[in-house]
Amino acid sequence: MSLMSYKKNLRCVTTVAALAISTVAHADIKVGIDLSSTGPAATIGITSKNAMLMWPKTIAGQKAEYIILDDGSDPGAAVRNIRKLINEDHVDVIVGPNVTPAALAALDPVAENQTPMITLIGSASVVEPQEGKRVWAFKMAQTDSAMADVMTRYMSNHNVKTVGFIGFADSYGDSWLNEFTKFATLRHIQVVAMERFNRTDASVTGQVLKLMAAKPDAILVAGAGTPTVLPQRTLVERGFKGPIYQTHGIATPEFIKLGGKDVEGTLFPTQPVVVARTLPADHPAKKAAMAFVTAYEAQYGPNSVTQFAGDAAGVYPRLSDAVARALKTAQPGTPEFRAALRVELEHAHELVVPNGVVNTSAKDHVGLDQRASVMGIIKDGKFTYLSQ
Repeated sequence: MSLMSYKKNLRCVTTVAALAISTVAHADIKVGIDLSSTGPAATIGITSKNAMLMWPKTIAGQKAEYIILDDGSDPGAAVRNIRKLINEDHVDVIVGPNVTPAALAALDPVAENQTPMITLIGSASVVEPQEGKRVWAFKMAQTDSAMADVMTRYMSNHNVKTVGFIGFADSYGDSWLNEFTKFATLRHIQVVAMERFNRTDASVTGQVLKLMAAKPDAILVAGAGTPTVLPQRTLVERGFKGPIYQTHGIATPEFIKLGGKDVEGTLFPTQPVVVARTLPADHPAKKAAMAFVTAYEAQYGPNSVTQFAGDAAGVYPRLSDAVARALKTAQPGTPEFRAALRVELEHAHELVVPNGVVNTSAKDHVGLDQRASVMGIIKDGKFTYLSQ
C-alpha cells in the first residue's frame, strides 16, 4: 500500500463529519506537539515524529496546523515547550511528550490552561487516577500494567519462578517495578533481586553481578530505547544463560542494530504494529497495522517501523474521531472547543488504530484492552510475534 493510499484510508474516517460541517466556517485546528527528537530518548521521538509527518493536512474536514517542538529528552524543556504552544501558539490540543517524566511534568500546564493532552508514554501514571489534573490527559500506548500482565502470563506458562529486575532509576522504572511485581505475585513469580540504572550510565557491571548472584530463572530489564542494550550486553558478557525479558520500550530498529547478537532471543511484550507481518490473520488490528507499516516503510525504509511510530499514527484517527463531534458545539481556538474536545476524546468506541482497538470513557483515558498486547521475540534480527 502506498503512502497516498494510507492517507486516503485515514481520511475516510472523517468523511461523514466533513460533509456535515462543510457549509460552516471554522478556524484552523492547531495541534501542538512536544517530542524528544534529541537526547537519550531520541530513538523514540524521531520515529514518532516521522509518523506525524505522514498525517493528512486536515482533521475532520478542517485545515490543521501541526507545530512540532523538540524537548531534548528534558522534562523541564518539555514544560517550557508546552507552555509556549499553549500561551503563544494557542493550540487546541497537545500531543506528547513521549517520555514519562516529561509527561508527568506536563500535567500542570495543560490542566492550568484546560488543554487536552494525548501522550505517547507507556506508564499509566499520567492518566490514573482520573481526577484533578489528570482529567486533561489521554494516552495512546498500552499501559505498563497490561504489558506486565501479558509478560508474566508468558513467564508462568514457561516455568519462570524467579526473576531479577533491573530498571531505569526514574518514573518509568518505578512504574514497571510496581506493575511487574503486582502481576508476578499474582502468578507466584518471585522477584529475588532489584537493581536500578540511569539512562546515561556507561557501566552496570555492579548491578548485573548482584542480579546474577541471586540465581534467577530470568531477568527483566525495564527501560526504553537504546540505553537498555547496556544491561543486556553486560548480562551476556558475564555469562547469564537464562531468558532475558525487556519491556515494550525497546521496539526500535536502533535497539537491534546496537545490540546485535547480544539481543537475539530477547522476549518482550509489544503492540500490533511491531510484529504486524507475523500477527495471526484474525487479529482485529492486523489490517490497520499492516496498512500503516506498509506506508511507513515505503517512506522511511524496510524494517524502520516502531511501536512509537504506531502510537503516533494512532493519534490522528483518535483526533479525527473526537474533533468531528467537538466541531458540532464549538470552534477551534476557543476554550469551549478545547473543553468539548476533551469530552469527546472520552467517547471513542471500537475505534481501530494501528496498535489496537480503542474504547474510552470518563474513567478510562487509554481505552486499550488485551487486543493491544502481544508477546514478541527478536529472531534473526527482527521483531517477531510469539504465541502464548
